[in-house]
Amino acid sequence: MHQRVQVILNIPAHRLELYYQGIVTTVAAEATDGRIVHFPANVLRPVVQSHGVYGTFELVFDEHNKFVSITRTGN
Repeated sequence: MHQRVQVILNIPAHRLELYYQGIVTTVAAEATDGRIVHFPANVLRPVVQSHGVYGTFELVFDEHNKFVSITRTGN
């Protein structure tokens, strides 16, 4: 069974550079239920815009807590 977690991300473009340079490899974000969720920074690539990553996203993990997908769910 997949686990779904909603997170609100506010990452400006200049901070994303740290991910692309390999300086930072993990993102820590607060879920809408208050949990802190850690996930690989590279999963953000499909949702990066020129100004950064902003909005509400749903992260899906499999039964082994392995990342499956990220989807924008709101602004």
